[in-house]
Amino acid sequence: MSARTDVEATRTQASTGITPETLKSTLVEKLGATHVQIEDMSGGCGQMFEAIIVSPQFAKKTTLARHRLVNTTLKDEIAAIHAWTPKCHTPEEWEKKQGGAAS
Repeated sequence: MSARTDVEATRTQASTGITPETLKSTLVEKLGATHVQIEDMSGGCGQMFEAIIVSPQFAKKTTLARHRLVNTTLKDEIAAIHAWTPKCHTPEEWEKKQGGAAS
């Protein structure tokens, strides 16, 4: 479903309504995410996203379980885009990764 032209890309994003903001909103609402950073890697057409997601719901879960939780939460959105790469952290892991500074 990836776009071949800018016009097609604009049409695809308009028809799906998927933006970094809509993805972030869903993750905050449904996973209680405390930090979400989403980057559109597709040049603005909304077909390829990378995300950093920080949620207390990831505690005591394996990486696979975290990804499954996110993918289930965004099932409809993921079905409409070309590529999705989440990086999932607990708040404690994220704070440690940031050098101990709160984000």
